[in-house]
Amino acid sequence: MFQLGKTIVSEDIIEKDFVCNLSACKGACCIDGDAGAPVELAETKILQDIYPKVKPFMRQAGIDAVEAQGTFTTNEDGEFETPLINGADCAYVMFDTKGTALCAIEEAHNQGEIDWKKPVSCHLYPVRVKDYTEFSAVNYHKWEICDDACTLGKELQVPVYKFVKQALIRKFGEDWYMELEKVAENRK
Repeated sequence: MFQLGKTIVSEDIIEKDFVCNLSACKGACCIDGDAGAPVELAETKILQDIYPKVKPFMRQAGIDAVEAQGTFTTNEDGEFETPLINGADCAYVMFDTKGTALCAIEEAHNQGEIDWKKPVSCHLYPVRVKDYTEFSAVNYHKWEICDDACTLGKELQVPVYKFVKQALIRKFGEDWYMELEKVAENRK
């Protein structure tokens, strides 16, 4: 672990390799697990505002989940998450013709309907950020469904922090990311 400003960063972020391999995993991170994707407080308003423009990209089961639960839910710890379909798929999941899970929010963004890409937690994955009173912990989340992404990342020699560069800049800013790059270079 090392400190960058008000963050404590796991060395795995710079030591592990990762490149999403959607052709292998089929977007399993959006349909597996036992909770929705983490949503920041400011993002709850965004989800409410963009829902009418995202809805046409969603499956009926996802629309039903949002209509029943809301555009976001609150877990037992008081944290916000995306709603789930029957406790499994993210409500915002759609599938392409090959059966790969994609994000309806991101698809609405890609089609120019909205200017927000998706929740930052999804954009950051496999990096997870946990906010505490005095600092934020920035960790690599190892999940076996992403083994193919680790293999591809190693093959292409792309460390986690480079794979999620735009998301890290979105979350922490350009200066923070430049400091992270310096740390990574110094550790080589």
